Amino acid sequence: MLIPFLLQTGNNPLIPNQGAAPDVFEYELAEMLINVGLAAVLGFVVSLVYRATHKGLSYSQSFTQTIFLVAVIVAIVMMVIGGSLSKAFALVGALSIIRFRTVVKDTKDTAFVFASLALGMAAGTSSYELAAIGTVVISGIAWGMHATNFGALYKSEFILRFAFDQSKDSAVYLEQINQGAKRASLLHIEPSGDGDLLKLTYDIQLEKEAKPEGFVKGLKDADGLSEVVLIVSKNDVDY
Repeated sequence: MLIPFLLQTGNNPLIPNQGAAPDVFEYELAEMLINVGLAAVLGFVVSLVYRATHKGLSYSQSFTQTIFLVAVIVAIVMMVIGGSLSKAFALVGALSIIRFRTVVKDTKDTAFVFASLALGMAAGTSSYELAAIGTVVISGIAWGMHATNFGALYKSEFILRFAFDQSKDSAVYLEQINQGAKRASLLHIEPSGDGDLLKLTYDIQLEKEAKPEGFVKGLKDADGLSEVVLIVSKNDVDY
């Protein structure tokens, strides 16, 4: 008779912490301001590092702003969740509705998104030392890889494009390239629709004394060449 009575009244001694409030970490107003402010500062620093170390032609202003905002948003989310497991599951369910279809052009951009997310989590959970150390380490690594051109096999200076008349002798343009280029690698060959022309793409590195203007003029004056274009590649370019 005792057990049904306890179950009816809700005072079951067999269930620990029955009726107790969930273990949710509550933030004071000052701590909230500090966490959000720190996340904003760290997100701003990471976005500046991304902008300064970015290479190639895929730079996006909106992506830089996204890095900034992600740190602040994640810090707020971490404070909303606190220590509540139910809130965490509710947040996962809510975010599962959102579909992200933006294609990341540079794989390194993903690392900056994760960095902003991790630093926002650290700031939102009041892990100030970890957030500061993480920002310094990530920024230092990014600057170091940018300064040393880490991972590059060689330095590519220019992408050369031109159309060649197949009825002419190819030795003409090959001689011009060999005279002005320290290194030249054929990247792409595309025949025209009528089959009379070949569109060629070269990756070249000019000699120290060679000037781009003179190099392009020499190719334009060569017999059988047209549509000569010289593009500054800076290591990363989509051709």
